[in-house]
Amino acid sequence: MSDITPVLQSMSAGDVRAAERLLAIVYDELRMLAAAKMRRERPGHTLQPTALVHEAWLRLGGDSQPAWQNRQHFFAAAAEAMRRVLITNARRRHAARRGAAAEHIDIDGPGVEMASPVPDDDLLQVHEALDRLGAEDTRKAELVKLRYFVGLSIEDAADILGI
Repeated sequence: MSDITPVLQSMSAGDVRAAERLLAIVYDELRMLAAAKMRRERPGHTLQPTALVHEAWLRLGGDSQPAWQNRQHFFAAAAEAMRRVLITNARRRHAARRGAAAEHIDIDGPGVEMASPVPDDDLLQVHEALDRLGAEDTRKAELVKLRYFVGLSIEDAADILGI
């Protein structure tokens, strides 16, 4: 994991190009984390890791990033953004009838990454349980987000949380 603190400080100081540098620094790491998370999703998932990273980046503010306090703050927000993207997709699929709005993807095509099954109902239950945990213990909820939704190792999650 690279140190993004100087770039975050540049952003806070008003550097308009800092968001581009930030994305360049964290993109591969976010892509790797998204790919790890997507491997735990159900087979045939229509959202790919690259799309998850891009959607999360947009939800974080895109080129108009907020003033991040530090690396921990940024990755906690990224974990939350990825979680919300996955929950939104799970709700969309859950609301649609079987296959009604599903996009057909040729699994033999290039760039298709297969994932292991996590049913949408289970993902929604985890989301609800995480909301309840967050109401009782915010720090533990952040740890779960970083581990389950982003796929960080215990060591990396502890580093981001400063523990």
